[in-house]
Amino acid sequence: MIPWLYRVLPMLFGCHCRDDRSFHWKGKRFPLCARCTGELVGGAAAALSYAVFHPGLGVLALLLVPMLIDGGVQAATRYESTNLRRLVTGVCFGYGIVCLFLLSTGYAFRFGVSLGSRLI
Repeated sequence: MIPWLYRVLPMLFGCHCRDDRSFHWKGKRFPLCARCTGELVGGAAAALSYAVFHPGLGVLALLLVPMLIDGGVQAATRYESTNLRRLVTGVCFGYGIVCLFLLSTGYAFRFGVSLGSRLI
């Protein structure tokens, strides 16, 4: 794996990089934990597919809920999530949050254009 990814990605995602919560490939730990890896994959999928397809606002908001519940319950109780569940909830969250960001950016842009056109 590329060494600089092990420094940059954890800083960007605020990842704890715990060994027991990370995937391994050929004995080497991924630069991010399972949940952050999911967020990265989901965010990349959203960025690549947004122009062609993106769900509505309500569905995007619902995509955030599974990770919030899984992470919140794990933080508040003795429940321990699995890496596969962390990955899946991270993908949903990453996809939802990036699409929500792009959607809100589009709304803000259109609002600015309409506001500017009224000033002329």
